[in-house]
Order: sequence, then structure tokens, then C-alpha cells
Amino acid sequence: MTSDIRQLLTSLQFSDSAFPSGFYTMSHGLEGYSQARLVDPGEVQDLLCSLLVHTVGPGDATALAAAHRAAGAGDWDLVEEIDHRLFASKLNAEMRRASVRSGHQLADLADVVLGSDALDEYQRRVKARATPGCQPVVSALIYSATGVATRIAVASDLSAFAVSFVGAALRLRLTDHRQAQVILHAVGPVIEQVAHDAVERDVHDLGGFAPMADIMSAQHERAEARLFAS
Repeated sequence: MTSDIRQLLTSLQFSDSAFPSGFYTMSHGLEGYSQARLVDPGEVQDLLCSLLVHTVGPGDATALAAAHRAAGAGDWDLVEEIDHRLFASKLNAEMRRASVRSGHQLADLADVVLGSDALDEYQRRVKARATPGCQPVVSALIYSATGVATRIAVASDLSAFAVSFVGAALRLRLTDHRQAQVILHAVGPVIEQVAHDAVERDVHDLGGFAPMADIMSAQHERAEARLFAS
């Protein structure tokens, strides 16, 4: 296999919706919008694009790109700083919890799947509670350790987010299986641009701005009944 093929296979495996990273338990705020009746089936694609551009791209994707570069340089202090910046940028407790739970699950799985000590230093810091362990940072370290290029790593994680979001829309009956595939194909150019911007963005500019999404997450956190963790 060529290096390109190995990169592709790794990115496909870790971004696959069947990979048990915890994404299945998240709606990424969509359930909050649904509970407030602020999204209908025809608006799922627009909401997904908005979140990619205004929150996930400037936040998670930017952190992933920066952590990927830092890991490649062996700068674990910078990785820790990026982890803290990303955690602090998530204003709602349930979003912070979801990211950390998924990150810890992903790190544990990486030890089993990869059989590598590539994450040992980071795991030591997480266990010492020196760094939170957000999912995009853990993903960055896995992709870096397996030789996946930064742009491919970022695009893969954005794709995983989109698939998870549309999967939540299916379970919330905001779309069907056929339209879900239409949506995923249509957001491809958006993911490409968001990935490009995330790779080029300085880590000091990390963090999105989407007040309505934060409000929906806050309301969802206190909802009497919830299907999803976020």
C-alpha cells in the first residue's frame, strides 16, 4: 500500500459513523433546535452548514489543525495549551462534557486499535488532569501518529461531524435516508472551504460565534427528556 492509501484508510476508519467514538450519542445541538421547533426538515442542511462555518470550523477544526502541527513537532506543552483553549471556547457544560467524554473514549480506543505508545505523554497529562482531553485534540494526535496529513485529518473530522449531525436528524425524524445522502453530498464544498480556513487560521483566533446555538444547547441541557447527550 502507498502512503496515500494508508492515510485514506486511517481517515476512513476513524471518521466512520460505526467507529465507537461516542458521536452516536450526540446531536451537536440539533435536538435543542428540534425541541424549540426552530428547525424543520427543509432547514437541516442550512443549519449544518451554519454550524460548520461558524462554530465547528473556527473551534474544533482549528484546534485539530493546530494540535496536529504541534504533535508533529513534539510540542506537548502547545498541545496542552490548545486543548485548554478549545475547552474554554465551549460555553455550555454539555458541549464540554460531550467533547471530553468522546476524547477519552477515542484515546482509549487508539491504544487498542493502533497498539502504539504515540499518545502516552498526552494520556499521562489527561490522567493527571493537566489537560481536559477534547475529542478534536485526541483526533489530531491519532492522525499525526499515523501519518495522516493535516488537511486530510481536518476534513475527515468535519465529515464525521456532518455524518453524525445528519444521523441525529434521521433519529429526530427531520430527514429520511435518501435526503440524508443528498445533504451530505451537498455540504462537501462547505467542508472543503471550512477545512482550508481551519488549517490557515492562527490558534489564537480559535473559537466560533453562534449565540443561538449556545442558547439551544443551554436549554437542551435542562430539558426534561433528551434522546442525545448534546
